[in-house]
Amino acid sequence: MAANFIDYVKIYCRSGKGGAGCMHLHRAKYVPKGGPDGGDGGRGGHIILEGNRNLWTLLHLKYQKHIMATDGGRGGESRSFGKDGEDKIIQVPCGTVVYDGDTGEWICEVKEHGERVTLLKGGRGGLGNWHFRTATNQAPRYAQPGEPCQERNVILQLKVLADVGLVGFPNAGKSTLLSVVSAAKPEIADYPFTTLTPQLGIVSYRDGQSFCMADIPGIIEGASEGKGLGLRFLRHIERNAVLLFMVPATSEDKVKEYQILLGELEKYNPELLTKARILAISKCDIETEETVDTAALEKELGIKVLRISSVSGLGIQELKDALWEELQKEQNQVIEISHAPMQIEAHETSSDEGEEEDEEQGTIYLNEVEEEWDLEKYRGIGWDQ
Repeated sequence: MAANFIDYVKIYCRSGKGGAGCMHLHRAKYVPKGGPDGGDGGRGGHIILEGNRNLWTLLHLKYQKHIMATDGGRGGESRSFGKDGEDKIIQVPCGTVVYDGDTGEWICEVKEHGERVTLLKGGRGGLGNWHFRTATNQAPRYAQPGEPCQERNVILQLKVLADVGLVGFPNAGKSTLLSVVSAAKPEIADYPFTTLTPQLGIVSYRDGQSFCMADIPGIIEGASEGKGLGLRFLRHIERNAVLLFMVPATSEDKVKEYQILLGELEKYNPELLTKARILAISKCDIETEETVDTAALEKELGIKVLRISSVSGLGIQELKDALWEELQKEQNQVIEISHAPMQIEAHETSSDEGEEEDEEQGTIYLNEVEEEWDLEKYRGIGWDQ
């Protein structure tokens, strides 16, 4: 499952070109001067993103690096319209964020099932010469070309939708807690970084109510510099309403560990500090009750502190009550985040590679010359409006 969890892909997308309008003059046996009757070209296909709640990762796009819609058909005689290009619909899981693959600029996001976002629009079809007939130009011998296609590299990032996010060092007991309060079955072992991919679980509450909890791989001091698994999985708690910090009772300095975790979150996205936070002291079945003074910790940190034990069940129901209380607060209902632009590393090419690229750009093939249109001579006749 870890190998199949894909939350980052980069693909190339291209919409369809608009079909060219037809230049045709009507000819019939008893119609000596039929006049122009060229039809319009068809619209090029769009590239559309659609949210699908049945998808969990971006695995289906990992080996589909090029997605292209079809071009619009050419117009025909007798004012026959060209066929519209077929739209290409890309199914993505809810919570997918789209960035420009070259500049890193945020483009859009898909959060709901069935929500559709047009990523690239297909080119408009050109008008046939029938549209350009006038009293002084009764037989126009020109038609519009179709609009060109749009193309761009895009980066798709998955940010899972959950209510509560677990934050803690490796082996803090996050996966064990998730396995106890939900039906999720994450891998649990006595070595660090057991969890390599985010895990989701539905936590049952009173009266048939429930909320979603997300467990991400543990972070360590220096994660913002790439240590451990880095900060790449922190994107999955950006949408969470409540952050549940977990520090084991066996820790020598619980306040320091909490502040380290808070500092790493701030380096990744300062907006994470505005979310509601709860601190859970895990593994309290190992230590005596006098070891952890929750009142002193609450006074020092300014947040709610609870003692829990996933093995013995100590404080689990109290933890659910505290999380549910925070989720019901009005300020935690709307989960809106501002997506900062990504930093795209520029690829530096040597002088030899640059010369090869210039030679390739200067090469002109015959089929490209045949499809080349001089758009300037069509300005002012309605196409550019």
